Amino acid sequence: MASEIKTRYGKTSKDIRQDIAEHLRYTLDADSYHIDEMSRYQALSYAIRDRIIHQWDQTRKTQRAKKAKRVYYLSLEFLMGRAMTNNIINLGLEKPVRDALKDFGVTLEELRDMEPDAGLGNGGLGRLAACFLDSLATLEIPAFGYGIRYNYGIFTQQIKNGWQVESPDNWLKDGNPWEVVRPDRVYPVFFGGEVKQYRENGRDYFVWEPSEQVNGLAYDTPIVGYGGKTINTLRLWSATSPDGFSFKEFNSGDYTEAVRNKINAETLSQVLYPNDTLYMGKELRLKQQYFFVSCSLQDTIRRIKRDGIALKDIPEKAAIQLNDTHPSLAIPELMRLLIDQEGLGWDEAWDITEKTMGYTNHTLMPEALEKWPLPMIEKILPRHMQIIYEINQRFISKAVSYFPLQSERISAVSIIEESNPKMVRMANLSIIGSHSTNGVAALHSDLLKKSMFPEFNQIFPERFNNKTNGITQRRWLLDANPGLASLITDAIGDKWITDFEEIRKLKSFSSDPSFIERFAAVKKERKENAAAFLKKDCGIIIDPDTLFDVQVKRIHEYKRQLLNILNIIMIYNRMKNDRAYLESFPPTTFLFGGKAAPGYVNAKLIIKFINNVASVINADSQVNKHLKVFFMPNYRVTMAENIIPATNISEQISTAGTEASGTGNMKFMCNGALTMGTLDGANVEMAEEAGLDNIFIFGHTEEEIRALSSSYNPLAWVEKDEEIKAMKALVDSGYFSIHETGIFEPLKKSLFEYGDRYYLMADLRMYHDRHEEAQNLYRDNQAEWNRKAIINVASSAKFSSDRTILDYAKEIWNVKECKVKKNTENDSLDSLLVK
Repeated sequence: MASEIKTRYGKTSKDIRQDIAEHLRYTLDADSYHIDEMSRYQALSYAIRDRIIHQWDQTRKTQRAKKAKRVYYLSLEFLMGRAMTNNIINLGLEKPVRDALKDFGVTLEELRDMEPDAGLGNGGLGRLAACFLDSLATLEIPAFGYGIRYNYGIFTQQIKNGWQVESPDNWLKDGNPWEVVRPDRVYPVFFGGEVKQYRENGRDYFVWEPSEQVNGLAYDTPIVGYGGKTINTLRLWSATSPDGFSFKEFNSGDYTEAVRNKINAETLSQVLYPNDTLYMGKELRLKQQYFFVSCSLQDTIRRIKRDGIALKDIPEKAAIQLNDTHPSLAIPELMRLLIDQEGLGWDEAWDITEKTMGYTNHTLMPEALEKWPLPMIEKILPRHMQIIYEINQRFISKAVSYFPLQSERISAVSIIEESNPKMVRMANLSIIGSHSTNGVAALHSDLLKKSMFPEFNQIFPERFNNKTNGITQRRWLLDANPGLASLITDAIGDKWITDFEEIRKLKSFSSDPSFIERFAAVKKERKENAAAFLKKDCGIIIDPDTLFDVQVKRIHEYKRQLLNILNIIMIYNRMKNDRAYLESFPPTTFLFGGKAAPGYVNAKLIIKFINNVASVINADSQVNKHLKVFFMPNYRVTMAENIIPATNISEQISTAGTEASGTGNMKFMCNGALTMGTLDGANVEMAEEAGLDNIFIFGHTEEEIRALSSSYNPLAWVEKDEEIKAMKALVDSGYFSIHETGIFEPLKKSLFEYGDRYYLMADLRMYHDRHEEAQNLYRDNQAEWNRKAIINVASSAKFSSDRTILDYAKEIWNVKECKVKKNTENDSLDSLLVK
C-alpha cells in the first residue's frame, strides 16, 4: 500500500497563506492579470472551508457512532448574513488569517465586504433560526437546520423619491464558497393527481397517483460552533426537474415547451416566498412549504433507517421543531410516509408524529395566523387533505368531552374553518399534531394561553410553555463589536463568549470611572465606524458626535415607525417655535431602517412619509445642526452589525400585546444602547433584568389597551394636547407633502377614520415625554448615561440564544450534548483509498 496520505491544512499563517495562493491559482485560475478582491475573498473562503471540512466529518462520525439524538429545525427562513468572519472567529483563526493576508496586500475587512449577505429570510423569524444554529453547534447539540436554497433572497431595497423600490437579490451570482452540493441527496416531491383507495385483509390502503414531480437537491452549509469542535449542518433544498428538458419538443423546434417542465420545477426555490395577495402567489408558497418539508422528512427517515433505528423509536432519536406554521405540513407528511410508505397503522404513526414534533408560535395577531383555502390543498396535496380530515375528525371527537353543547368552542379548535371557501388553520394543526407549543417571550406565551388559544390550553395545558428568544453573543457582540468585546474580556475574562451568565459580573464595573471612560471611547469608535459604513454603503452623511436614536426592523403598522416620526415632527415643531428648547436640545440623529412587504401599501407609505419629513428637517438650517433624520436603505444583517453597536437609544415601541418577542431589542441591549420601549414582547423581561430605572418604558399596557378598546377615540387624545394638535395641523397643511397633495391620506385615515388600531395617539404624549427625559439625561450626565448602558450590557445575560436552546433541549427535545474530539492538524486521508 502507498505511504499514508496526510492533510496539509494547518492553522498557522504560513499554512493559510499557502492555501489561499493555491486556491487562487488552481481553484479560481487566477494570475497576476486576472485577480481581484472577489477572487481573494473566494480563495480565503475556500481556505477556511478546507479547515472546516475535516472537523465537519469528525462531527458526523462521532454523532453517528454515539447514536446521538438529533434536533431537526425546520424553518422556511434562515437569515444568515455573512459567514466568513463568523467562521474565522469561531475557529479561532483571526490572527493567523490577518497575518496571512498581509502578503496579498489586503485586509480581512476588505475581503469581508466582498461577501453578499445570505438574505434567506424576511426578518426576525429567519434571524432567530440563524442564532439558534450557532448556539446548537457551540453547545455541541447534534442538529440539522432544514430550509430552502432560494436563488433570490429578500429583495434589495432602494429609495427613489422617498419610495421603496424593490430589485432582485441575486446573492448567488458569484457562487457560494461555503456550500457543498450533495448530488447523492435527491428526493422526489409530488403534487396534484388523485388518491386511489382499496381494502385488503381488513385494512384500507391509499395510493397517491400524483400528476407532477419535482426533485429536491441538497446543498449543505457547515455551522461552526465556537471553538471549532462541533460543526453541524444547514441543509437547504434546491428544486430541480426530474426530466431536464424534452428532446422531442426541442427537435421539433419548440424550445420553450422543451424546457417548460424544468423552468416550472425550478420556480419552487427561485425566490423567497412572494407577497401572497394573489392566488398563484399563494399556490407557489404552499408548494414551497410542502417541498422543503417533504425533502427534510424523507432525509430524516433515511438517516433513521441507516442508523438501524426502528421507526417506533423515532421520538427517541429525532426532535423536529416547526419554526412557526410554515413547516406545519410536516405533520400530515410524516403521517403519510409512516402509513403509506412504511406500512404503519394510524395509531402507531400518530403516536410517533405527536411525540416527535414541537411547534413554536411567533405571532399574537389573529390575522397573521396562517390559513390555506381547503380546495387549494385538496388540489395540490390530495392525500394530505385526507389525512388532515382524519386528524381533525379524531381530535374533535375527543374535544367535545371538554366543551359539551358548546359549538362555538368546538369550532374554535377545529382545523377546518367553516368559511367560504373553507380554510385549513395551520396553527390548530400544529398544536394538535405536536407534543409542545411554545411562545417566545413570557408575555407572549401567557397571551397565547389566555387570548389566542384558551380552548387548546384547556385541552392540552401540559403542552403550552415559554421559551424566551435569545441572540448569539458571538455574532452580535464578539464579532460585531470587537472593541466592547475586548473591554469586557479585559474586565471579567472570556468565559462570557460561551457562558453569557458571566456577563452579569460586568455590573460591578458600572460605577468605575476608568471603565466608564473606556466604555464611552468604545461607543465613540463604533459611531465613527457606523458613519463610515453609511457613507460608503448608501451615501448618508451622519455626525458621529450626535446622539444616535435608531429604529430598525420590518416596516409594519404595529411596530409603529409612524409613532416615531410623528414624535420627531413634534420635536421639530417645538424647535421652530421655542428657541430655548432648540438650543438646549442635544444634537440627535434619528435613523430608520427596514423593508416593507411589496404588497403592503401603508407600510410603503410610512417609508415615503419618513423620507419626506427627513427631507424637510435636514434642509432646514434653523434646526439641522440639532436634528437630522435618515432612512437607511436596504437594511440587512451586515447593516445591523454596523449600526447596532453605535446606537444610544433603541426604539422598541410596538403596541403592547402585539409583538411576540423581538430580538433586535436584545442585540441593542448587549451592545449598550438604552431601550425606549413599551411593555411588549421581551421588553417586559428586559425591564425586569435591567431594572425600570435603566430603561425608558412608556405607553399603555396590554391590559390598559384592552380596557381602552371599546371607547377609544383618537381625535379626543389629539384635542386635549396642544402640541399633538399642532403637529397634526402641520401635517394636515401639506408641509411635508408639497407638490404631492393628498398622498398621505391613507395614513391619516388609518389614524382618524379607521380607529387608530395601534393606539398611536393614546401613547404619543407619554412617548414624547420619555424622549425628552432621555435626551436631557444624555445631554446633562454622560457618566450616568454610560453607567445605565453598562448595567444594560450586564443585564443581557438571559437573552443569549444559548440559554434559549438549553431550555428547548431540556424541556421540549430531551436531547443532550454530544462531545466531539477536536481533529488533529494532519488528519489521515487513507480512508479515501481503495484497500
